[in-house]
Amino acid sequence: MLLEASGYEVDLAATAADAIAVDASTPHDLMLLDLTLPDADGLSVIGGLAARGLLPRSVLALTGHADLATRQRCIAAGCDEVLVKPVPLRQLLQLIAERMA
Repeated sequence: MLLEASGYEVDLAATAADAIAVDASTPHDLMLLDLTLPDADGLSVIGGLAARGLLPRSVLALTGHADLATRQRCIAAGCDEVLVKPVPLRQLLQLIAERMA
C-alpha cells in the first residue's frame, strides 16, 4: 500500500514460484525480495529469473539476519542492497527512489 500510495505500480508474489511467474509475464524495474519464502529460499528467485534473462534492473533483499554471511550470500546472488528488517519506511522509499531514477 505504501509503494502504491507513493506512485509505484506494484505486483505481489507470496512464493518463489509466484515471483518467477509474475516477473516472467511483466518486465520489472525493481524487486523487493524477502529471503524467507514458504516454498524456497528467496535467493532462488534470482537464479530462476537470471536463467531466463528476466532479472529486474535492481534487486533489494529483505532479511531478518544482520550477519555478514547473509549479506555476502545476497550480494553474490545479485542483490544490489541487503536491508535488515524492520526497515524504516523513509529509508525504504528513499532507496527505491534512488534505484528508480
